[in-house]
Amino acid sequence: MQVTLLGTGDTTGTPTVGCDCDTCESAREPSDELRERLRQQGATITPSGGVERTRFSVHVHNERTDESLLIDFSPDFRHQFLREDVPLPDAAVVTHIHFDHLDGLGNCYRLLDEIEVFAADETDPATGESVADTVASDYDYLDGVAVEPQTPLEPFETCGFEGTLVPVVHPPLLCYGLTVEDLETGAKLAVTGDTCYAIPEVTRRQLAGADLLLAEALVPADLCEYHPLGGDHHDSDGVPRTFGTKHMTREGALELADELDAEQTRLVHAAHFYSAEEAFETALAVDGEQYHLP
Repeated sequence: MQVTLLGTGDTTGTPTVGCDCDTCESAREPSDELRERLRQQGATITPSGGVERTRFSVHVHNERTDESLLIDFSPDFRHQFLREDVPLPDAAVVTHIHFDHLDGLGNCYRLLDEIEVFAADETDPATGESVADTVASDYDYLDGVAVEPQTPLEPFETCGFEGTLVPVVHPPLLCYGLTVEDLETGAKLAVTGDTCYAIPEVTRRQLAGADLLLAEALVPADLCEYHPLGGDHHDSDGVPRTFGTKHMTREGALELADELDAEQTRLVHAAHFYSAEEAFETALAVDGEQYHLP
């Protein structure tokens, strides 16, 4: 199982358009020392010498079957696939309907003759339809897209993998994490999806013990003081593990990772609000990283 992190950023990405903060400037023009460390970390260096966190997406290739599964359709789909030169997907999973995880599906037009798109069948009280319903209705003009509604916590098979959508907490919409397991080797990828720290126990059990965990970590905990709702799910030292109500802090993501006992953890969905000194610390993933799960 070859995992490529196509997009590791939040809804605006890093660098953010029109932003000249120190973090975005560091992404555009990293120091030679930082550039070399990120290169060794597996980051893709842009032609201009910078690094990126584009909108979230993960490519999972099955070397045995030569099939590829895409997790979420980033609006940066075209750029990501050209930049990383990975195979186009045979199937995909959509975790929720926020634009930074779904709007890239339109790229399938005139590009893919057919693709299976797996999404939850659970009706969302906020929208009156499931994620699968929304994908089907919003992209009904794409003849090659076959939406496959899936019941959360019930495994499904695609690309030689077993996938399982798991409920997480990302108000006001229903949202899901995902596990992907190789049916032959047992290699396991776990993705928290966009979520606060208060993940249900049944989901924690499913996510546990992965070879690679991708945990969302929008901002460091100290930035909760700037959120209108502050932070939530504080630890014993009073550190908030949730930013506002719907995203994990870095501290929350790291604590969850410790609990889930993954072989390796990468923090994703990071915003440009990290300070320049923290934004590219080792735990935080950048676009282009690749992992081979045995």
